[in-house]
Amino acid sequence: MSGPEPQDIHVGSDGIRLNPFLKFAGILDSGGDAKEAIIDGYVAVNGEVERRRGRQLRVGDVVTFEGRSFRVQA
Repeated sequence: MSGPEPQDIHVGSDGIRLNPFLKFAGILDSGGDAKEAIIDGYVAVNGEVERRRGRQLRVGDVVTFEGRSFRVQA
């Protein structure tokens, strides 16, 4: 059984880096909080833990944090 559908986050382009995405989407309040969450392994991209802040996200990628999922949309 799968969880709820990911919330679509429109980034206005073909992609965005992971760290700014977390702040832009309102998932975390600051870039510093996003950096810590990523480095500590609390963020997953497409189901796999991602520890690179500069990971380039593409349209359709799904970011998960604390049981909530967000899908990158153009």
